[in-house]
Formats: sequence, C-alpha cells, structure tokens
Amino acid sequence: MSGVAALIDSVEAAAYTVPTDAPEADGTIRWDSTTLVLVTLRCGEYEGVGYTYAHHAATALIAKPLRDCLLGADPMDIPRLWQAMHRSLRNIGAPGLGLMAIAAIDHALWDLKAKLLGVSVITLLGRARESVPVYGSGGFTSYTVDQLQTQLAGFVELGIARVKMKVGSAPAQDPKRVFAAREAIGEEAALMVDANGAYDCRQALALMDAFGECKVDWFEEPVSSDDLQGLARVRNHIRNSVDVAAGEYGWDNWYFARMLEAGAVDVLQIDATRCGGFTGFIRAAALAQAYGVPVSAHCAPHLHAHVCCAVPGVRHIEYFHDHVRIESMFFDGLPMLRNGELFVDVDRAGLGLTLKQADIEAYRVDA
Repeated sequence: MSGVAALIDSVEAAAYTVPTDAPEADGTIRWDSTTLVLVTLRCGEYEGVGYTYAHHAATALIAKPLRDCLLGADPMDIPRLWQAMHRSLRNIGAPGLGLMAIAAIDHALWDLKAKLLGVSVITLLGRARESVPVYGSGGFTSYTVDQLQTQLAGFVELGIARVKMKVGSAPAQDPKRVFAAREAIGEEAALMVDANGAYDCRQALALMDAFGECKVDWFEEPVSSDDLQGLARVRNHIRNSVDVAAGEYGWDNWYFARMLEAGAVDVLQIDATRCGGFTGFIRAAALAQAYGVPVSAHCAPHLHAHVCCAVPGVRHIEYFHDHVRIESMFFDGLPMLRNGELFVDVDRAGLGLTLKQADIEAYRVDA
C-alpha cells in the first residue's frame, strides 16, 4: 500500500451531456445525446475516478445519501462500502438510477484502491486473459442505408470481426437493411441484429427466417427483455444457429437469475454501468457461469475491458459508437484496440485514465 492509512475525504460527482454526431434511434426510442456521470474520490493526494452512463439526476443520489456511506471510510473495503450504499437506497429505490450511481462510485473505488496499492485494476482483479474481443455496434434505424453501410464497413476495416445493427423501427424494411449490411461487410464478418424488444414473438421468428439468408448469428432482445417466456419461445423455435441475447437492463442478480432460470438466453448481457459497477458485474458473471451461459459486456467498452479481462466466460464487449466517441473525447490512457480486441495496459495504475479536464468541461450540465 502507500504506507499511510487512507480514508476517503472527498466525494464529487458531475454530469456531462454530449450531443450525438447524427440522429440516432433503435426499435423503440430515439435520442440525440448521451450523458456521462463522473465520480471523483480522494484520499489525501490519491484520486480515484469512475463513471457511468445515466441521467444527470444520478449526481443528486451520489451527493445524498451515497456520499455519507463513503466519507471517512477505508477504500480497501469495497464489498462493505457497496453493501452500505445499496442499503442506503432502500427507501429510494436501488434498481435503475440508484445502481447506476453506485456503479460510478464502484468504478472509482476500484481505481482508487489500485492506485493506493500502486497497481492496475486488472492486476488487482487478476487476469483471466490478455485481451477481449469486441464487436462494432451502431447501425441505428435512423441511419440511411449509406450511413449504415459506411459505419459497419468501417468497423470491419478496423479489424473487428463482428458488427451489430439496430432493427425494429420499420419491420417491413428490416430485411432490406440487413441485406445491405451484409453486402457492406462482406461474407467473413459476423452480423448481429438488435431489436431492443420491438417485435412480438411471431414477428421475430418470421423476420429471423429472412435474416438467416444474410447469415445473422445473433438476435438481441427480439422481444421485450421482460418477456422471459417470449424470449425462451423465440430461442427454442429459431431454425438457424442463432444466439438469442438479453440482459442489458439487469440491475441485480435476482433479475439475472430469473432470466437464466427461464432458459431465455444463449448469451447473458451484463452492463457494469447499470448493475452496480465491477462488483455487480463479477457477481452476475459468476451466476451465469453456474448456468453454463457465456456473457457479453454491454456498451462502455473501455471501462468493461478491465473487468472482462478478469472474468471467465466472457465472449466479447460491445464497441458502441456513442461510448467509444465519448470515452475518446474525455480520457487519455484508454485500453487500446488491436486486431479487433481491447488490451489493457497493466503498467498504468488504477484504470489508467487521465481526464481531459479542459475538453470535458464544455459539456457539463447541472443536476
């Protein structure tokens, strides 16, 4: 350790909203910006930084009551602090915004603890692998066919072996758009589709027959992720060898357990920015491993690279267009993309991130 007993003496949070670079939509909603919530924890001269993607209101929860759980506490005791934060939200509601706020703090705690010990987060966690494959993700339903093809082909040119596009806004047009995507990426790259729960079971099965002609091998949220029977029905009746995936809206292991018990997915998606940080991700991944189900990290690619290098059973990380852009705008020292995989620099302490303070301040918003 640093040689000095370290207690948390400062907890700060701020939100930053970045407009999208083009109109974006999926099968159920449209959006024109993304908000990153940043947490800074300090122990004397040491500083831990973490973040999540959430509504800016998460900063209010961090100010009260989560901050009270942290001040004067030992940052080495992450499990104890995590439980204290979770309990403090009992009457407010932990699922949703509460666990997103905890996630930002949890990431900052891991960063701070590793820095106090003079090691990287991945060294602290222990490596299961050297790098993690990614899949390029975007292909929004608001894109023209030209935009769709250009973006997906661009991922392949970066050496990424698999790409994902959105479907569901106009189901009648989806087969043509999927065909256009296949045409753009060639025959070798894997093609994935994400309906964000826009279809019903009958639609999903009918459209998957059409998508199968384009060798689609991943069907994400073909129906609502809350419809576990519907997911299981689609999974059990798809004719081709296609993985049904869901879980990105999971807040806790009760959610993930119900999904796994229902046999609803071939791959469980986990999002550390939603399920309480690395601590929640590790718990969910262990649960999936008990069911023999692989996991895939949802969004926040440079953040997930650390925990996914440490957790068994990880298939890949979503290299999501918006988050790649924002993380590159706001931080130096990000994990490096090489040959379609993310590599963490084990020689950089903590998460290895350096905040571009001057660049980020232009996007700051008030809670």
